[in-house]
Amino acid sequence: MNADLPADPPPIEVHDLTVSYDKKPVLWNIDVSIPEGQIVGIIGPNGAGKSTLIKAIMGLMPAESGWVKIYGQPLSRQRRLVGYVPQRESVDWDFPVTVRDVVLMGTYGRLGLFRRPGRIERDLCHTCLAQVGMESYADRQIANLSGGQRQRVFLARALAQDSRIYLMDEPFVGVDAATEAAIIELLRTLKSQRRTLLVVHHDLQTAPEYFDSILMLNMRLVAFGPTSEVFTTPILQKTYGGRLTILSEAAEQVAGTRR
Repeated sequence: MNADLPADPPPIEVHDLTVSYDKKPVLWNIDVSIPEGQIVGIIGPNGAGKSTLIKAIMGLMPAESGWVKIYGQPLSRQRRLVGYVPQRESVDWDFPVTVRDVVLMGTYGRLGLFRRPGRIERDLCHTCLAQVGMESYADRQIANLSGGQRQRVFLARALAQDSRIYLMDEPFVGVDAATEAAIIELLRTLKSQRRTLLVVHHDLQTAPEYFDSILMLNMRLVAFGPTSEVFTTPILQKTYGGRLTILSEAAEQVAGTRR
């Protein structure tokens, strides 16, 4: 390999990012580069800015300063490469659409404004629903699903986008054990295809098992790197401060299993 050749740009690069709500900063000077083909967890206490970071990368929150690049380009040029799974609480579940309608929305980026989904898109929709175990629910109203079923449908919509990057805001919250297992299996399948996944997560007990790398956040970037190096008692204490309770025990268990 020629050492003089420039390296490929990372899937996600964030530089000097500051985001404010009502002129009050909630993220300060975030600098991070997310490597390709990893499942990366964003972890930190309530109010740390985890969801804000995801929304800022997606362009859903304006930045006070700094920038975000997707494979070296602004998001506006690379939007089709990014799939997004929002928090379930942010969705109007009373909107009268079927499961099939929701998943087909994931194909609109390829179709453009004036083309309607055809057979290819409907076949893709069925395939994506089958991947999350929801193909038999295609005609059901989204309002009539359980929390876990709704999350599976949103994952199917993200799959229909056929993105290279997936941003997921707390996909495991409020789901049953079977759905959680199905979600992590799907994430690992995407990883095996060299997709990059950035996932907001709150359960520290499962974090070491789920993520290749962890981004520790508390308004500022506390640490980022391989899980075995970042998920440690000192870094957890620095991230959570006085709110650290059973977290040290979790970190010590991880350290023991990785020795």
